[in-house]
Amino acid sequence: MNDPQTTMAKRSRAGALAGLSLCILLSSLGTSIANVALPTLADVFSAPFQQVQWVVLAYLLASTVLIASIGRLGDLLGRRRLLLAGLALFSAASALCGLASSLPLLIAARAAQGLGAAAMMALAMAFVSETVPKERIGSVMGLLGTMSAVGTALGPSLGGLLISGFGWSAIFLVAVPFGLLAFVLVQRFLPADRGAATVGRFDLLGTGLLAATLSAYALAMTAGQGRLGGVNAALLAASAVGAALFVLRQRRAAFPLIRPAAFRREGFPASLAANVLVATVIMVTLVVGPFYLSRTLGLGPAQVGFVLAIGPVVSVLTGFLAGRLVDRFGAAPMVAAGLASMATGAVAMPVLSALVGLAGYIAAIVVLTPGYQLFQAANNAAVMTGIAADERGVTSGLLNLSRNLGLITGASLMGTVFTLAVGTKDVAGANGPAVETGMHVTFAVAAALLLAALALAAPGLKRAAA
Repeated sequence: MNDPQTTMAKRSRAGALAGLSLCILLSSLGTSIANVALPTLADVFSAPFQQVQWVVLAYLLASTVLIASIGRLGDLLGRRRLLLAGLALFSAASALCGLASSLPLLIAARAAQGLGAAAMMALAMAFVSETVPKERIGSVMGLLGTMSAVGTALGPSLGGLLISGFGWSAIFLVAVPFGLLAFVLVQRFLPADRGAATVGRFDLLGTGLLAATLSAYALAMTAGQGRLGGVNAALLAASAVGAALFVLRQRRAAFPLIRPAAFRREGFPASLAANVLVATVIMVTLVVGPFYLSRTLGLGPAQVGFVLAIGPVVSVLTGFLAGRLVDRFGAAPMVAAGLASMATGAVAMPVLSALVGLAGYIAAIVVLTPGYQLFQAANNAAVMTGIAADERGVTSGLLNLSRNLGLITGASLMGTVFTLAVGTKDVAGANGPAVETGMHVTFAVAAALLLAALALAAPGLKRAAA
């Protein structure tokens, strides 16, 4: 007969994990679901693409530039309290998006939605250490990685169905009931915050410098479709100056946003750098894949969509297993195994696709994608295990920040590599062989980046084996 207290503890843990999983699912869904609506929104609001794309960029920028600051604020004010505020903001902003009567209002609402998503991403991961025992952290990180993959995979297909059946506003309104459900689960099952609020110790100046620095960098990466011009160079210079001022501020502040000592923690800077490189590489399949599949292999839009969905589906199927492997064998070996699998897939992509076409492309994706899930679960577990309670929010925020910066950088730089390798700025009009050459070169660069990430992870693997 089960002990009633044990049964209640298991139910509470399940409810908490359900709430945290919904937070990750909704935040990743918010990123991917709007892309499919851009042509429709351009028609509805009679706006050019350069304006409509800010429906996507506003969300991405807001969730990127503030995520580390929100993590730190959660450490000070209480993570549960701030997570509930983030869920409330995300749900309200989702409703406002669906009811927006003009494009500027929609963009503003999407920025507010991104701010709520930043709190959800940063603080959900921070709760893992106090929700499950240490020996199960890897499994839960795998679960959250699976939820992120589900949101990414579900966004385009769900968005297309909702637009065709109910109109563009449905892609935003659908998040409202699930956001409210997540709010109820978090309020009911997550442990209450301890201690009084200490917002006076929040580094407001440091937050402003970091937000300005990240905004300049993100805009430099997204402006000009990856081609470096005068505006991009000025923004990159501004971000470099901002980064220097931020570091100086953190060294002198009584209560810094990010304690300099955190970067002296063994393996932490390497984990963040590897996270940036891996996220940069993962964008290659999204940047290059559609062009190769359509221009070189001659697939139609529906077929391209089906093939692109294979990667996220594999992520869903392997995410929990990746977490179990981390719990069983340790984080450091699984970081190396994940990176090795990704590098193998990146190297195999041009070789197998040249030999057997579509089957080779899919085979390489099936090797690369589980490696990504394994790396994410292991790297996140390695970083979050053993973190002091008052540092979990900002540490989780830095992990998510490094991932977002990698995605932004990958979309720009890997797109530029692809364009240069194709040999024409009009990639959409390039012939099949040129696109195939571009794909080969881009994945070769991706493999080199993964080997660099593996080199960063090597010291941790040696320490684990000692």
